[in-house]
This record gives sequence, structure tokens and C-alpha cells, in this order.
Amino acid sequence: MGEGVGADRGTGGGVGESPAGRLQALFEGHRLTPTQRRIAHSMVRRAADVPFLSSVELAELAGVSQPSVTRFAVALGFDGYPALRRHLREVAPAEQPAGGVPYNEYQQAVEAEIENLRHLAQVLADPRPVERAGRLLAASRPLPVLGLRAAAAQAHGFAYFAAKVHPDVRLLHEGGTMLHDRVDAAVHAGATALLCFALPRHPREVVDALAYAKEAGLTVVTVADSAFAPVAKVSDLLLPAAVGTGLAFDTACAPMLLGRVLLEAMCDGLPEAQARLEEFDARAAARGLFVD
Repeated sequence: MGEGVGADRGTGGGVGESPAGRLQALFEGHRLTPTQRRIAHSMVRRAADVPFLSSVELAELAGVSQPSVTRFAVALGFDGYPALRRHLREVAPAEQPAGGVPYNEYQQAVEAEIENLRHLAQVLADPRPVERAGRLLAASRPLPVLGLRAAAAQAHGFAYFAAKVHPDVRLLHEGGTMLHDRVDAAVHAGATALLCFALPRHPREVVDALAYAKEAGLTVVTVADSAFAPVAKVSDLLLPAAVGTGLAFDTACAPMLLGRVLLEAMCDGLPEAQARLEEFDARAAARGLFVD
């Protein structure tokens, strides 16, 4: 598994105070099989609901067998899944809004995203992984930025702003047979790193493309929804930011914000960044590009 910033120790006032953080702290230090990592990933995504799911419901959520859930609980040191669930209910009691009025489903989705952002803020208390990522991205000329399907918008947003300060950003947002060719072209042009945004559901070709990029000599920096995401094994530096799962389609406020934080860190590694921004502003004013 690649290096991540989501390592949670569950101590003091840190990441462990969030439901997702408490779960990640529980998994920390255990050598999990691919199937068990899939269960762990599903639990982190539905951290608020997990203490109330049966083993059958969790198995369906993770797409595994019910015995796999039982073996997973034993691997974590519990007698079985009921003991794991009791533990989760004790350390992660359900919360109610002020006044005791239950949130409706839309409010719950917003509250979940707020919790994801709080978790991200605690993770960033150690800025070293993001700072390292910023240096890697700043030094890569060109800089390929990969994001397919659900992650395409995140990659596009990052590439749009990165191009204002980085001299050569190459957006890879379409899959297919040309993807490896475009990775090759970036390597031949001098690229040393690749940034990937990977969100569920994770396309198989993203995993394949990252494995190919590593074989080609690129350092792979990945923003993913979890340290247990399928792309972890093909990433050199994994930066996790949880997605919201309470609506029909996942919400990705935390990954988007983490992308902006990466941009800030990358700018710190580009001495010419401020001059390029000022030059853009001057050209935009001369062209009357913006109305404000």
C-alpha cells in the first residue's frame, strides 16, 4: 500500500474523534487481505451507519460473503462480528442535532460532508505528506493529471488552476487505448510524477494506468477517497479525502478541497508562480476578461 496521510492513531483531539477516524484507528497496524481491505474501505465510507449494520448487510455493502465479514472481525482481534459491532456502538454513539429534531436526508448529507472536512482538517495537521506531494508535482515537467469518470471533474479543476502557475500541465481525463500512449508521451517529454484523482466507483483502467505509470518511472501521487482504495497499491503517495455517500450520487467536497491544498503546496515549490499569476491578471484586465 502506498504512503498516506490518513494514518490515524485515535489519540487526543485528533482524527480519531470522527467516526471515519475511529475506524481507521481500529484498522491501523493490522495486515489485511484484499477482501478485508475492501470491507474496511466500505466501513470507512459508511462510518456513521456501520455500528447498526448486521454482518449480512455489511457483506452486501462490501460485495463480499458473510463469512468474510466474520473473519475480518476476528482479524481485528474480536471474537466475531457481534463483538466488533458492540465495540463500534460504544466508541461511536449516534449523534442528534441540537434540539433533538432528527435531520432529514438532505441535512444528513450536508452534515456528513462537514464531518469529512473536519476529518481532512485533522489529517492536514501533519502537512509533510502534502508538502512532499507539492514538491513532486512542481518538479515534474510536464505534469500529467489523471482522472476518469467520477474523478474527471476533480482532475479538470486541478489542471485548470495548475496551468496558471505550472508551465506544462497535461490533463488525462479520457480512458481507452490512448491512455498509455499519453503517459508514454509525458515520460518522453521529461515528466517525473503523475497526479491522479481516484473516486468510487474505481475504474479498472485507472488502476492499470497507474501501474503502467509506475513501471514507466513516474512517481504516482493519488488523491483517493480512502487509504484502502484499490489505487493504494499502485500509488507512491496516497492522500485520502472521504466522499459523502448519503445521496444517490457521491459528494466530493473533501477531495476537491484537498486538490486546492495541493495546488497551494505546488505553488510553494514554483518560484515563478506569483509572477505567472500577476502576468495572467494583467492580461485578463487588458482583455476585459472578467466582469468584476
